[in-house]
Amino acid sequence: MVMPSLKLQDLIEEIRGAKTQAQEREVIQKECAHIRASFRDGDPLHRHRQLAKLLYVHMLGYPAHFGQMECLKLIASPRFSDKRVGYLGAMLLLDERQDAHLLITNSIKNDLSQGIQPVQGLALCTLSTMGSAEMCRDLATEVEKLFQQPSPYVRKKAILTAVHMIRKVPELSSIFLPLCAQLLHERHHGILLGTITLITELCERSPTALRHFRKVVPQLVQILRTLVASGYSTEHSISGVSDPFLQVQILRLLRILGRNHEESSEAMNDLLAQVATNTETRQNAGNAVLFETVLTIMDIHSAAGLRVLAVNILGRFLLNSDKNIRYVALTSLLRLVQSDHSAVQRHRPTVVECLQEPDPSLSRRALELSLALVNSSNVRAMTRELQGFLESCPPDLQADCASGILLAAERFAPTKRWHIDTILHVLTTAGNHVQDDAIANLTQLIGEAQELHAYSVRRLYSALAEDISQQPLAQVAAWCIGEYGDLLLEGSCEETEPLQVEEEEVLALLEKVLQSHMSLPATRGYALTALMKLSTRFHGVSNRVHQVMSIYGSCLDVELQQRAVEYNQFFQKYDHMRAAILEKMPLMERGSPQVEEKAEESKAAQLTETAPVPTEPQASKLLDLLDLLDGPSGDTQHPPHLDPSPGGALVHLLDLPCVPPPLAPIPNLRVFERQGLQLNLSFVRPPGIPALLLITATATNSSESDVTHFVCQAAVPKNFQLQLQAPSGDTLPAQGGLPITQLLRILNPNKAPLRLKLRLTYNHFGQSVQEIFEVNNLPLETWQ
Repeated sequence: MVMPSLKLQDLIEEIRGAKTQAQEREVIQKECAHIRASFRDGDPLHRHRQLAKLLYVHMLGYPAHFGQMECLKLIASPRFSDKRVGYLGAMLLLDERQDAHLLITNSIKNDLSQGIQPVQGLALCTLSTMGSAEMCRDLATEVEKLFQQPSPYVRKKAILTAVHMIRKVPELSSIFLPLCAQLLHERHHGILLGTITLITELCERSPTALRHFRKVVPQLVQILRTLVASGYSTEHSISGVSDPFLQVQILRLLRILGRNHEESSEAMNDLLAQVATNTETRQNAGNAVLFETVLTIMDIHSAAGLRVLAVNILGRFLLNSDKNIRYVALTSLLRLVQSDHSAVQRHRPTVVECLQEPDPSLSRRALELSLALVNSSNVRAMTRELQGFLESCPPDLQADCASGILLAAERFAPTKRWHIDTILHVLTTAGNHVQDDAIANLTQLIGEAQELHAYSVRRLYSALAEDISQQPLAQVAAWCIGEYGDLLLEGSCEETEPLQVEEEEVLALLEKVLQSHMSLPATRGYALTALMKLSTRFHGVSNRVHQVMSIYGSCLDVELQQRAVEYNQFFQKYDHMRAAILEKMPLMERGSPQVEEKAEESKAAQLTETAPVPTEPQASKLLDLLDLLDGPSGDTQHPPHLDPSPGGALVHLLDLPCVPPPLAPIPNLRVFERQGLQLNLSFVRPPGIPALLLITATATNSSESDVTHFVCQAAVPKNFQLQLQAPSGDTLPAQGGLPITQLLRILNPNKAPLRLKLRLTYNHFGQSVQEIFEVNNLPLETWQ
């Protein structure tokens, strides 16, 4: 006997009327019990009503798995009311992870062949929603037959089901490929839209289909031209634009067909210009069509004038009141800035205005684009705008803004004084947000500019006297005062305002930095060293400095304590040497990358020649960093001990070392190149240890955009041992700036063929990139 239960409408009202979650659960549990009882009693007349209530319960997040088999029974029912609820339940309760979904394959096949349009539509919707790869293979021919149906309703759903099948099983492309060209002659917009979507899916997944459909580019151009030229249609026009959905889909397909193909691009250039100039832009529908047009122009081999037109459209988007449109414009211009730099430069004032957007996503995109627009001709004006933005930007943008200004100043600085002033302004405004290398770069810059020593020390002293909370500024100022503090007392400097400073004031400022709770241990170390150097540059301050060193000799910070104790020894035991030891640092010159690379290689070779051969426990510490490659066996093979030989690294102290014959140089190898970023490998095998290979990886950047956050990781098979040294940096300046070098030490005791797997991660052109590739073509000299 079936227990009485609520109707669907009554159930919804009762659930909505529940005042607490407990009341709602009580109502649902009670009704689910009624539904289970009805399913057990097998009431065929009310089964679809019970399942409809169960589906509503499922939509609220409650378990409804016990209704899966009832879905299968309703789908097999001859009544349409049962099939409708059964197919809906299958779409909601079944998926590929459950074997029960395969049981409806025969029911769907029978319904597709019945010829009843509503039933065929239900079956196609279910297949395109939850059809697995097995179902798609079994039913592909049935769906293909429906392409020839006279009803547009069935054909449209069959085409969309084919799209799902191609995504699940790409090898089914050959079944649907011949019919697509015929469907392009359809005048029904729904069928055309589905056909364009299917062709797009085929072209993205099959190079053969891509070559095949490049022949229909003129036909696609004609369809789009007809849409653009057609007048207002009540059925298809939206905001004055004729079927924007179909236009957008055709433009996406044209973008795929014209990419890296000159002939297809030439055929669509005139049409793209027509769409770009005739599309109404007062509503969002027109903006969507224009944006797709711009993306297509950017990706194909378009004419120069057409690309300028695309940039101008994006410039108009920047003036739109809709934030989403402005964000899309900024992102697209960032992609175009490298290829069409002069065209994007015309919109620089509008881009700079976007820096003041209250929306953080917009201001961040505007900052990235503004930094990309900086060049040698506008560096002063752009830096002034960026410095103004740095003073008022949110804290989460200060680090990116400060780093961008410093990189731009290093690349395009017109004079050294301007470069120093720019860095000082950044350190004063957002010093705590700059990277650590900014301190070293500024000290290097000041040390090289001998004519600006007096100017720099006065500017830094004044900035430090106003604010000691900016730690990078305090560190650079302490270093500069320690080196050139005597220039503070020499009177006025022509390039700065007159500044009268006494020795006591300088010492008091450094002591203030030492005692400040805001100072980091590294900052205190700079200040302590500056005080020590001033003891030889100022007269009559030795006792005061000695007293400070004695106090910090018992500091809790071990680094400061050790430094103060060592400085204290100068006063007690080596006072006669203090002046000579604390002389000014010599002028520092930046070495070329090649010299640094050779020095690194020679240093590494010396270390390997003089160091003892690693024992078994020491060798086991050199673990594979990524474990991306598997060795020939399951167990890790440790390298055997290397036997000492007269020509090896372990030479008796009283023996004369044997000089091994010089090895032939190993040719360099380029292993990666993309968008101006190159990675080259150079090889050295130390004569003392033939099983050891030193590889220097050198990354260079010849593009017009900086490469940031560059990380190179390597892996070797398990019968090798790999050790990665720290890289020389993580930023590659554009246009052939300083490269990044990294040393790899590989131990190959078995002289097995060497192969590497490299993983590169970096940011380039505003996008995060990760590349993983294997290097199998290493020279034979690296392992034989």
